[in-house]
Amino acid sequence: MEENVIRRILRGVYEYPEYSDFLKEYVAPSPSKIAKALARNYGWTIVPNGDTALNQLGLSTQVPAEWTYVSDGPYKEYSYDKTIIRFKHTANRDISHLSHKTALIIQAIRAIGKENMDQKMINKFSRLLSEEEKTNILTEGQYMTAWVYELIKRICKGGSSS
Repeated sequence: MEENVIRRILRGVYEYPEYSDFLKEYVAPSPSKIAKALARNYGWTIVPNGDTALNQLGLSTQVPAEWTYVSDGPYKEYSYDKTIIRFKHTANRDISHLSHKTALIIQAIRAIGKENMDQKMINKFSRLLSEEEKTNILTEGQYMTAWVYELIKRICKGGSSS
């Protein structure tokens, strides 16, 4: 294994490959790290969206075929190896001035949908948040769509339905 070798992932995105002693080979670059590098490069604010958000919160064990992010940048798609990273433009109010955790929770709630959000799922979300994060998401989420904010309030009550 060669030391200090830089691998080109995409135009303008490079990494030091990570070697796995277990696999006895270099591991594939993390789509999440690639997306963050692209966003940093272009000055975008990004938040995982859909299945990507659910996967990062541990609410889904399925690895997304496409890593999707909402951003304040343009619609853009990148691919390397067999991985696709897609950026979708969204309104600034959906991601700007929100903590990463709040924006991630909101995107996951939207991915699940109002009709699929049962008490079991609300309890799962509630366990993902510390008391401080619950206080934060209640404050930051108040300007979201009404149904999303109602779910946020239920999640922050510890999952109780009232």
